[in-house]
Amino acid sequence: MTNLKTEMAFPVSRKPILKPYRTSMGILGEIMQIIMDAGMEGVMVSELSRKSNLSYNATVDNCQKLVTASLVETSRRGRNYMFVITPKGTEFFHEFKRFQEFTNEMNLRC
Repeated sequence: MTNLKTEMAFPVSRKPILKPYRTSMGILGEIMQIIMDAGMEGVMVSELSRKSNLSYNATVDNCQKLVTASLVETSRRGRNYMFVITPKGTEFFHEFKRFQEFTNEMNLRC
C-alpha cells in the first residue's frame, strides 16, 4: 500500500503572488470605465465605490477631480448624486486606454 502523501506531492511555491499597486491614474481610469459602462443613466457613488474597490471618501475625491477636469458631470436623482461621463471624458478615456496599452507593451506602470 502506498502513502498518499508521497504520491500527491505538489511543488509549493514559496514566493507570494503580489498584485502591483494601482496608480492614481489607473484608479481614475477604472472609475471612468465604470461610469462609461453605466451609460447615460449614470452611476451612484455607492455603486462606484463598490465596483472600484475604494472607500466612499476616496471615490468622492477622485470623482471630484474628474468633475473639475470636465470629464464627468454630476446630476441629482432624488437624494442620490449620479455621475455621467461627458463627451470630452469619453474622448479622454479612449486616448488614455491607448496610452495604457503602449505603456504595458513597454513594461511600464501607468
